Amino acid sequence: MTFTNFIKRPVLSTVISIFFVLLGTIGLVSLPIEQYPNIAPPTISVMANYPGADAQTVLNSVVTPLEESINGVENMTYITSSASNSGLAQITVFFKQGSNADMAAVNVNNRVQQAQALLPAEVTKAGVTVSKRQSSNVIMYSLTTDDGRYDTKFLNNYNNINVSPALKRVNGVGDVQSPSTADYTIRIWLDPVKMKNYGLMPSNITAALAEQNLEASPGTIGEQSDVAYQYTLRYKGRMKTSEEYGNIVLTSNTNGQTLHLKDVARIELGQQSYGVQLKNNGHPAVMGMVQQIAGSNATQIAKDVKAELERQAKNFPPGLKYTIEQDVTEFLYASIEEVIFTLFITLLLVFFVVYIFLQDFRSTLIPMIAVPVALIGTFFFLWIFGFSINLLTLSALLLAIAIVVDDAIVVVEAVHAKLDMGYKSALTASIDAMNEISSAIISITLVMSAVFVPVSFIGGMSGTFYREFGITMAISILISAVNALTLSPALCAIFLKPKDEEAEANGGKKMSFVDRFHAGFNQSFDKITNKYKKGVERIINNRVVTGISVVAGIVALVFFMGTTKTGLIPDEDTGTLFCTISLPPSTGQDKTLEVGEKIDAMLATNPWIERREMIAGYNFIAGAGSDQATFIIKLKPFDERKWGMIDRIKSVFTGAGIAGLFIDPSSSNSVLGMIYKQTATIKGAQILAFAPPMVSGFSATNGLTFSMEDRTGGDLNKFYDVTQKFLKALGEREEIQRAMTSYNPNYPQYMVNIDVAKAKQAGTSPQAILSTMSGYFGGQYASNFNAFGKLYRVYIQGSPESRMTIDKLNDVYIRTNNGMSPINEFVTLKRTYGPSSINRFNLFTAITINATAADGYSSGQAIKAVEEVAKQTLPDGYTYEYSGLTRSEQESSSSTGMIFILCFIFVYLILSAQYESYLLPLAVLLSVPFGLAGAFIFTQVFGHSNDIYMQISLIMLIGLLAKNAILIVQFALERRQTGMAIRYAAILGAVARLRPILMTSLAMIIGLLPLMFACRCRCYGRRPLPLMFASGVGRNGNQTLGAAAVGGMLIGTICQVFIVPSLFAIFQWLQERIKPLEFHDEENEEVVRELEQYAQGPAGDYKVENAPM
Repeated sequence: MTFTNFIKRPVLSTVISIFFVLLGTIGLVSLPIEQYPNIAPPTISVMANYPGADAQTVLNSVVTPLEESINGVENMTYITSSASNSGLAQITVFFKQGSNADMAAVNVNNRVQQAQALLPAEVTKAGVTVSKRQSSNVIMYSLTTDDGRYDTKFLNNYNNINVSPALKRVNGVGDVQSPSTADYTIRIWLDPVKMKNYGLMPSNITAALAEQNLEASPGTIGEQSDVAYQYTLRYKGRMKTSEEYGNIVLTSNTNGQTLHLKDVARIELGQQSYGVQLKNNGHPAVMGMVQQIAGSNATQIAKDVKAELERQAKNFPPGLKYTIEQDVTEFLYASIEEVIFTLFITLLLVFFVVYIFLQDFRSTLIPMIAVPVALIGTFFFLWIFGFSINLLTLSALLLAIAIVVDDAIVVVEAVHAKLDMGYKSALTASIDAMNEISSAIISITLVMSAVFVPVSFIGGMSGTFYREFGITMAISILISAVNALTLSPALCAIFLKPKDEEAEANGGKKMSFVDRFHAGFNQSFDKITNKYKKGVERIINNRVVTGISVVAGIVALVFFMGTTKTGLIPDEDTGTLFCTISLPPSTGQDKTLEVGEKIDAMLATNPWIERREMIAGYNFIAGAGSDQATFIIKLKPFDERKWGMIDRIKSVFTGAGIAGLFIDPSSSNSVLGMIYKQTATIKGAQILAFAPPMVSGFSATNGLTFSMEDRTGGDLNKFYDVTQKFLKALGEREEIQRAMTSYNPNYPQYMVNIDVAKAKQAGTSPQAILSTMSGYFGGQYASNFNAFGKLYRVYIQGSPESRMTIDKLNDVYIRTNNGMSPINEFVTLKRTYGPSSINRFNLFTAITINATAADGYSSGQAIKAVEEVAKQTLPDGYTYEYSGLTRSEQESSSSTGMIFILCFIFVYLILSAQYESYLLPLAVLLSVPFGLAGAFIFTQVFGHSNDIYMQISLIMLIGLLAKNAILIVQFALERRQTGMAIRYAAILGAVARLRPILMTSLAMIIGLLPLMFACRCRCYGRRPLPLMFASGVGRNGNQTLGAAAVGGMLIGTICQVFIVPSLFAIFQWLQERIKPLEFHDEENEEVVRELEQYAQGPAGDYKVENAPM
């Protein structure tokens, strides 16, 4: 069955399209929805706790053996670790993109088990946790009150007992985490003086707990006997209340004297740690972070989580409420809404452009029917490939409109040409037209697919981006080709009418405004065509101009490519901001809370901030510490942050000046600037405000992240000095707004020295001395208890008042041969300084640096600045390595060039096979740099970066520009093969394709203008306005995509229509010098008609008809 049978069977053609739509609809409702593809590499976290240990001790005894064992695990890319003064050890292992996260977790866990024997007993008792880090946070919620009636301990445990378990059961939720450490814990506060009076040490308390607080199985009575009943013996089990723990017997003698735990300690139901406090708008709170499983539907998870929170809220105690601090679907929905809005605007503008050229509503309707079929059908294949609906796939479909509509236009125009030749039947015209152009449609489809398919095989993070974009474009192109071969010609046969029927239908009617407009447009276009024909002829006659133009185009491409700032993903306003605070070393928690409350009061005055969540005692970058704090700032919803054109004009006259037209105070960048301005008055605090990264799973910040490394194994203070000099030099670069580190080696500490000889003489040991100090000052995990269906811990520690000052060490005694002796007989303390935490990167001591690019500079330029400063300032033995998203950006930059080289090679090879020539495809490829240079020019003019959005525009431009050039070369080659001179074949081929090329190019350029001019800003009403300086959701990515596509198509099309005919003449002449052309006897009707016109005169006098493809 040939393609013409689809024209004769329109029902079959429409059924095929209906199948595409139905399958696409199934895929549409089945596809997961997310912001970006899951590009974060699999990450495994290993955590352990060594109570009471300082950072160096944790590093030596916990981190080092675990790192040595884990290092080199299969598919690992790099490993980071952190040891803190709180006794926490954390190791994070990053794996290659595409690795199986479950297998990675198993492999890491096996390595951890191998190192268990090398870890301290206190660490193994608490356990080493190996967990798979989930892909991203979907929801951050908070439980709080408006009057502060519930404290943090109650809120934390209410969340852990009731809310968090219910949310973990929601389909697609991987985990629910909280920075709070207020889990219920039986706290046994020891009194050192009373302990000394009774001759006790912390080890005695631990032993008593192990003896008396336990679950046991006494057995069964009557088993295997002939008694009537069998009884199970049951022990009361672990104690549950502080009263029960107080009655634990420590000693008892025959005189009936019994010493209970309550005689030497105060027992209460406390919390596991007092180092972290959360407040929401100034009131105690607890926060939960809901994380999704990779590949799950973020929008469905968010919907289900909020529904579950509503169900839980019905049972909340009086006054308790929940708030949403971060919801990724808010930005996701708003961004998708913007893309879909732009999609409809683009369709309308494309419809308008096509109508102007075709001047027939029925003809225009055919491409408009084909576009939705191709776009909707694509969703089914996205589902088959396991992709998702995200900003990349939607952007690909947006750009695909121009390609999809182009295929339909080619068919409609070919049928129109037949009808213009005098065909009396639209059916016959459609059949003849398809017999001529079907092979051309197939070949061009192969070329277009050849552009997008190679990028699908690139690995790494950038490969994930390109893969989803490239395959989405390729699928839409293939479906478009099927439509062009089936549905479009069938519709042409039904909808279009021969010219004489249209003339009869319109006969006698007075010309309407539309008719006059069409007549004027045709007359103007004919004049343009005549001038264009003469211009092309002059360029062909002057080949030096062609050569210079090609060289200039390539030079311009190289120049603008080198001068365009680079980046990975543009930052967007997501509606959430973070603010971290680091105070001077060892600042107390009360002082940190005081500073945090000052900042909270400042933030409360900003009209665009809805809520502030303060976490005192924890910093997203520096980690835990009494001198650290973090704010999670929830901005008002996008619909409430209205700053329309009227507001901008008002601001011009209220002090902002002309800059008020371009400044949106409601945007996240403006709020960040205000935070820095307000907090500048707080002395001694290191404050960093930033937006969350656009791609989660890499790091907490959206700027540059890298680690300084000391590969000499030298002193930490020297390493810190080297880093400070590097940061000072980096801060002087104009590309860097700020560069900072939270590392500080100047935390006041005491070095403990033990007189071992004296201790041995007294009958004790360093181990006993340090264990006693740990029991009083550090705290020890001694036992467990059950409550509310959960397992909680029992901790022993000296009472807070016994740990207030260093003088309290005099009250601590240890058992010796001579009875109880003060511990300071064996211990001396020396004042010293050290870090609160020690980090390592790939097994080297490291200092983490966070840097932010200055306004007007991209992350790529900031990376170059870092590299230059490092070469100038870092001595031998010191280096740096990127981590997180910065590392991926650097790796992706090396693969980008390979991607475009592959695209050119694939197009070249397919064209070589099609033309049976290795020279003629150069006429196509050498015209592409003009458009690519135009894309870079527009990107620079609009102030954007060469990021992932621009690069996918460039890939698309290679295909579209090659397609335009192919159409000219194809028509010129057909005329040359019938015997026409090369020069005339080039001229007439170019003129014949001018109208369809301009039609499709203008359709794309005008259709993408709303994208380039950044979506919409909201005025006082709800109606969107497309404005150049609008502040729509996702504007940065959309503007980059639109500017590159519009600039490339505009400049590329203008240059191509003049240069390609001349390139064809040059390379066809060279080809025939190598292999002379063999002429065939077959006639081509269109070419014969053209030959007859210019048989008696020069080429400039001939009227060239717009021939079909």
